Formats: sequence, structure tokens, C-alpha cells
Amino acid sequence: MITFEDIKNNEAVRTYIAQADKSLVALGFTEHSFAHVTTVANTSKYILETLGYPAHDVELVQIAAYLHDIGNLVNRIEHSQSGAILAFRILDKMQMPAEDIALIATAIGNHDEGTGVAVNHIAAALILGDKTDVRRSRVRNQDFTSFDIHDRVNYSVKKSVVKINEEKTIIKLKLFLDNHFGSIMDYFEIFMDRMILCRKAAEKLGLEFKLIINEQQLI
Repeated sequence: MITFEDIKNNEAVRTYIAQADKSLVALGFTEHSFAHVTTVANTSKYILETLGYPAHDVELVQIAAYLHDIGNLVNRIEHSQSGAILAFRILDKMQMPAEDIALIATAIGNHDEGTGVAVNHIAAALILGDKTDVRRSRVRNQDFTSFDIHDRVNYSVKKSVVKINEEKTIIKLKLFLDNHFGSIMDYFEIFMDRMILCRKAAEKLGLEFKLIINEQQLI
């Protein structure tokens, strides 16, 4: 079996992730490198483990999460689809079983809010892991005077927590914002589509999605 550790230690995978992020640096995007994909993998793992999915599925969602943004190597536009194709080639070359590749490629191809749909539990957990990764350390620009709205919103997040309740009926994204850098309205301006996709992904997993900012429930 191809494991998450195998993927993390694969030199080609590491090269593709690093180069994809370099392209996003040139485009002025926030961090999409190893910190991001590792955070997404950890959150996706937490979701499926907490909901009692098999260990094999937990392994697959971590692999999908680690590979989900390599499509940026090709182009930011339709990066989820190109990423699915790149992941297919990598995993097929590593002789991963076709049924596992199919689940991973499907999840990657459906993770973007523009075209993505939570078609299965792997895709749903990946969506939630990806869209809830909002944090100050993703901002590369250190010049506050030139912050765009994405910089302001990410930098304003002092802490973010993803938590499933004990009854396993609700998944919460709790954000603690410093309003000196960005407002709640700024957050909704750029993240509304992502939050709607999170709600649909949560529903696929039998959960209700709630967004809580500074202890106020907004969704």
C-alpha cells in the first residue's frame, strides 16, 4: 500500500509542491506550500478519524490533501482539475491501486469552490480541511500598507479552530479576528463561496457546519 509517509517523502512530489507555490508567489497569493498542505492533511485526518471512518480512508484523505494544490504548477485557473491529473500520474507510477487513485483524483478535482462538489466523504473532508485553513502565517507580504483583502483577512486571524462536537452532529470553524487588520465583512466578501461549500461538505458527512467569529455564530 502507498502511504501518506511515502507521498511526503517522494522527491518529485516535494518538487511539484514547491514549484507550484513559487508560481503563486509570483501571482501574489498567500502561502500554498508545505505548511498549507500539511495543515489540510491534519484537519482532513481529524475529521474522518473523529467520524469513525476506516484507517485506509484516513490515509487516502491525507494523500489527497497533500497533493491537492499541485495543479498550481500548471496554472491557477482550473488548478483542481489539472492537479487531479498530475496526482493520477504520480500515483499510477507508484502503482497505487486504481480504486484508491480514483478516490484521490476525484477529491482533488472537486476541492475548488468554483466547480467543486463534495461527491464523496474523501472530497468532503478535503474541502473542509482546505477551506478552513485561514491564519496569519499564510500572509507573505509584510508591508501592511500594501495588503490586499486576502492579506487583511488572513492576517487578522489570530487563531482558528476546527472542532466536531461530542455527538458528532456539528462541525465548527471558530475564528478569533483582530479587527485592526480586517473586518467580518471582509471575511464574507472573499470567503462566502467557500463557507457555502463547507456547509455542503459537512452535510455530505452527516454534519451541520457552523462558522463562529469572535464567539458570535454567523452561519
